[in-house]
Amino acid sequence: MPPEEPHEIAVHLDRLLAERGMTLAELAERVGVTVVNLSILKNDRAKAIRFTTLSAICRALDCQPGDLLTYGK
Repeated sequence: MPPEEPHEIAVHLDRLLAERGMTLAELAERVGVTVVNLSILKNDRAKAIRFTTLSAICRALDCQPGDLLTYGK
């Protein structure tokens, strides 16, 4: 099996949380996922995200997916 290529998606969860004065634990409660799973996403270690989770995060943070995720090197 060939090695996985690194992805080029950056997650801006830290910035959005800071701008809204919200903690990761508060977001986790609002979204209905674990702090651990959000931490994996926040630290750019996630390999995937469900659209339902992305929608819930955007709803809780009052943002668009493009505010949370960007593509580029």
